[in-house]
Amino acid sequence: MEKEAKIALLKERAKELRKTALTMIYEANSGHPGGSLSAADLMAALYFDELRLNPENPRWEDRDRFVLSKGHVCPILYSALALRGFFPYETIHTLRKYGSILQGHPDMKRCPGVDISTGSLGQGISCAVGMAIAYKRDKKDARVFAMLGDGETNEGQVWEAVEAAVKYGLDNLVIIVDNNGLQNDGACADIMPTQDLCDKFKSFGCRTFCIDGHDMEQIVGVFEKIRMESGCCKPFAIVAKTVKGKGVSFMENVVKWHGVAPNDDEYKMAMAELEVGLK
Repeated sequence: MEKEAKIALLKERAKELRKTALTMIYEANSGHPGGSLSAADLMAALYFDELRLNPENPRWEDRDRFVLSKGHVCPILYSALALRGFFPYETIHTLRKYGSILQGHPDMKRCPGVDISTGSLGQGISCAVGMAIAYKRDKKDARVFAMLGDGETNEGQVWEAVEAAVKYGLDNLVIIVDNNGLQNDGACADIMPTQDLCDKFKSFGCRTFCIDGHDMEQIVGVFEKIRMESGCCKPFAIVAKTVKGKGVSFMENVVKWHGVAPNDDEYKMAMAELEVGLK
């Protein structure tokens, strides 16, 4: 597929992910729309272009693995899994219902395609490092991708995991930071300043890229660069500047929408905006 066509298709996939995630949160009257929407473009590129997966065999031993370290935005992960065919699309209507495979945080024992249960911030990246070490030990060419929130980097465990990744030369690990600037209680700069995350990952020894996390061409391009640099003996870090609530004007950069479901009118307005598409 030509690059322009691929970019256009991935943008359409990102729109589908946003609409699906928001529908899940609305119907459940619970969930985290802000961080789900900010991560949608990255997730579209991962699940519809970059990750080596087999929906018919979710536990395929040689698959790439994805760890949603910021597990509270699982609606965007579930949307990707549903659209890729890991489970019937109609299942999205069961988010957070009793007995559903789609719990409020990803559950690897319930949901096909979930590689590790996450929710406690900081722990997912540690699990991803362990997976990457295991792939190195077993001489497999599969890779591990881990998505963190910028607020999550307040957790000291994150940096211990990064140190370990550097020590063991995990060039099969790609860390992605959804750098939207907001967390549950306010702006990251006010709660606990993260400082310059690009500089921090570089100083820890990662091969680091700083991109616009809503520019699909940049997203696809950085994944291409990383593939070309495999064998560099360094873990990769992508710090993606994003907008919390991206795609819905009244949600963008508003702390409230970290963990609040839209009401009937808000849902209708949001879906209408998402259908028109990002500007």
